[in-house]
Amino acid sequence: MGKILEQLQAVVRGNGRISPIAKTLGFTLTHIEPGAAIIELDADERFWNPMGTLHGGILVDIADAAMGLAYAAALNEDETFTTVELKINYLRPFKEGHLKAIAKTVHRGRTIGLVDCEVFDDRGKIIARSSSTCLTLRGEQTKGRTF
Repeated sequence: MGKILEQLQAVVRGNGRISPIAKTLGFTLTHIEPGAAIIELDADERFWNPMGTLHGGILVDIADAAMGLAYAAALNEDETFTTVELKINYLRPFKEGHLKAIAKTVHRGRTIGLVDCEVFDDRGKIIARSSSTCLTLRGEQTKGRTF
């Protein structure tokens, strides 16, 4: 098991270092394994857009976090990554309640990876679907990483 995966498993257990964005938005990493992650969030009116529904940026944040952590959990000790493309489709409006972003790595090559994510409400209805292209970094490119 890699160091990154160990650190993320500590977050799931409740004794790991939580990222600043997770603290700010209040989302939680509830499952992690190499190539898969689940992020959960209780959304309320503080996240509403001017139309009184959940702002799309919140959905992007939890999907991006789930996809990034799924990808990171499978990295080797000498690797890190960056997102080079992120796409999201909003499938239905959402106002408030519990959301679950479930991410799975579709492909991981030596340099490029593809991760998909679906965001569900507490009734199991899909709210959004997202995909992310990740670039694996090595050597000098890993300087300054936080894992």
